[in-house]
Amino acid sequence: MRRPLAAGLRTFATTPARRAEPPPPRRPDFKKLDAADVAHLRSLLGSPDSSLVTTIPAPNGEWTACAQEDLVSYNSDWMDKYHGHSPVLVKPKSTQEVSKVLQYCYQKRIAVVPQGGNTGLVGGGVPLYDELILSTEGLNQIRDFDDVSGILTADAGAILESLSNFLHPKGYMMPLDLGAKGSCHIGGNISTNAGGLRLLRYGSLHGTVLGIEAVLPDEKGTVLSINMPGGCGAGALRKDNTGYDLKQLFIGAEGTLGVVTGVSILTPRLPSAYNVAVLSVPDFKSVQTVFKETRTHLGEILSAFEFFDHEGLEMVLEHTGAQSPFESQPEEGAEKPFYVLIETSGSNKDHDDEKLGGLLESLLENGTISDGTLAQDETQVQSLWSLRESLPEAAGKLGRVYKYDLSMPVKDMYSLVEEARERFAEKGLDKDGSIKTTVGYGHIGDGNLHINIVAKDWDPKVEKTIEPWIYEATAKRNGSISAEHGLGLMKAPYVGYSKTEPAIAVMQQIRRLFDPRGILSPAKYLPQASELPFQSEEERVQ
Repeated sequence: MRRPLAAGLRTFATTPARRAEPPPPRRPDFKKLDAADVAHLRSLLGSPDSSLVTTIPAPNGEWTACAQEDLVSYNSDWMDKYHGHSPVLVKPKSTQEVSKVLQYCYQKRIAVVPQGGNTGLVGGGVPLYDELILSTEGLNQIRDFDDVSGILTADAGAILESLSNFLHPKGYMMPLDLGAKGSCHIGGNISTNAGGLRLLRYGSLHGTVLGIEAVLPDEKGTVLSINMPGGCGAGALRKDNTGYDLKQLFIGAEGTLGVVTGVSILTPRLPSAYNVAVLSVPDFKSVQTVFKETRTHLGEILSAFEFFDHEGLEMVLEHTGAQSPFESQPEEGAEKPFYVLIETSGSNKDHDDEKLGGLLESLLENGTISDGTLAQDETQVQSLWSLRESLPEAAGKLGRVYKYDLSMPVKDMYSLVEEARERFAEKGLDKDGSIKTTVGYGHIGDGNLHINIVAKDWDPKVEKTIEPWIYEATAKRNGSISAEHGLGLMKAPYVGYSKTEPAIAVMQQIRRLFDPRGILSPAKYLPQASELPFQSEEERVQ
C-alpha cells in the first residue's frame, strides 16, 4: 500500500563530495587495481562479461573496457553527495563467487566496498577512493518460503518490493517498509538495520532476522552460515540458545565484518483490513498526548504512528500540487499546527473501525485534535500516506538536503528542530537564502526524528554550522546520532557522541577479528583505528 521510489529521482552529477572533516588518506598498503587483477577476477566468475565491468583496458583484448560514465551510478550515491573513483565493479551471481573474490582481495590487499541498491544516505555504499565495488545485484533469488511458519529465505540482492510482491499472494508481508523499497536490497536493509514505517508494529530486524549467510574477508573467503535452512547446524529457528548469536553482529554492521549474501527472515501475516487517519493538533505536546491515547484505544491493531510539522506539509503541497486534507487553515501569526498519521491493520474491519472511531470521538470531545481526515477507500489511503512519504522527495526538489536521522526521548524530539531554526537565524543563514527551510518529521513510536535542512547548495559554511552542533545537541538529549540510516562515511568520526571510548575500542577489536587486513569499507562506520591492521611488518605491501 506504499508508493515506490519516485521514477527519475535518482540522478547523478559531478559536484564535489561534501564532508565536514576531510577523510583520512588512502592507506598506502592497499593495492591499486590493474589489468592483472581484472584478468584474475574474471577467471573467478561464471559469467565474467556480465559480472565484471571495468574502465581498465585489456592488454590482449580479452575484455572491452567501459566508459567512465558507465560506473558513475555505482561510484556516486543517489543524493549526489558522495563520489568515488572505482575502476572495477564486480557483480557475483553466487555466494561461492563472492567467496572467491574476497579471498583474492584479501591476498592482494585490495580494498572493497560492498554495495546493495545504493539507496543509502550516509555514504556507506560508495567508494571513498578507488576500492573495488562488490555489488549484490546478481544475488537476487528467493531460495525458500515456508508457508506454515512464514519464514522466507532469499539472496541478499533481492529487492524489498519484489519480496513483498512474492509474499502478498501467499497472505504474508515483509516486516519492514521503506520509501526506497523499489530499489533497496534486503541484504542492505539488514546491513544498515533499516527501520522504516512498520517498526512500531513488527519490531526491528534484530528480532525478525532468523538467519544470515555472510562471506568473511579472510584467507579462505570463509562462508559463515548462521541459522540458515539447509546449512550445517541449526536452521532458521525462532529459538536457538546455543552459543553467541553471531548473526546479530552483521545486522547494522554496514558490510564492515563481511558481505551478507543470504538471509532468513520471519514474515507476518498480511492484514485484511486497513485504516488511515491524518489529524491536526495544535502543538508537539498534543502529538504526544494523541500517541498515548492511540496506544490505549487501539492496542494491537496500531501499525504506524507518524508525525510531521506544518512546514513539511506546506512543502509537500507545494511540490505535489495537492490540496490540504484539512478544512481549517492556521491563521496568520498563529502557532503552526502539527500533524499525525495513524494506521491500523488487522483481520476484522468492523472491529478495527469501531476501535478507531472510539479514539477519534474521544480526541474530539476532549479537544486534543481540531481537524482530521479518515480515509474511506484505498485511493484515499494512498493520498494520506503520500503526505508523509513525499516529504523527502519534496525536500530534494526544493534544494540540497542535509538529512539527519536521530533518535531520542519523544518529549525532546521537536525541541531539536526548534533549536536548529534558532541557530540558523542567529547565523543569518535564513535571511541570505543559504537555508531555505528546516522540517521535522518521523516515527513517534520509536523516538526517531528525521530533520531535513534544505539548503540552496552544498556549502561548507552551512555544514560547519550544522556539524558537529547537531550531534552535540542530540547527545545532550541522551539520543543517538543514527537511528536507522547507519553511520557510513558521514557519521563515522562522530560515533563518540553516542558510544563510549571503551565501547568503540571493543567494536574496533571485533572488526579486526572479522576483517584482519581492514579491506572492507575502509574509513567508514567507526573512527579510524590508530594502528593500521598489519599482522606483521613482513605483510606490509611495498
